[in-house]
Amino acid sequence: MTYTIKQAAERMGVTVPTLRYYDKEGLLPFVDKKPNGTRVFKEDDFKSLGIITCLKNSGLSIKDIKRYMDLCAEGDNTLEERLQLFLDRKAAVHKQMQELNQLLDTIEHKISYYETAIAADTEEIHFSDSCSIK
Repeated sequence: MTYTIKQAAERMGVTVPTLRYYDKEGLLPFVDKKPNGTRVFKEDDFKSLGIITCLKNSGLSIKDIKRYMDLCAEGDNTLEERLQLFLDRKAAVHKQMQELNQLLDTIEHKISYYETAIAADTEEIHFSDSCSIK
């Protein structure tokens, strides 16, 4: 089965211009084209598209994704370099997760703060000090 660029974009959750941009940047050498230039996506292409999407969503630049695609095309002599790329991505994603968890902790604290203030009908509940005179 084959897919149009529109169908491929919908399936991948990206826009048609995004896929065209990826193709222009050399990320889609595996995609066949009809004589008129229309891209034709095959079922197998979605595996590579999924990896491209994963790398992009993990923060890798288009330039570095292109480098990865080039390494894949070069074959087995680049296996170690490709492994290193994914080890680096893993470390970067773990760092992002730690940062996001810190943000989530702050957000959860503020939710608790405001829920408590709303339940008490005042924010003053958070300002009480056992030594203060009020």
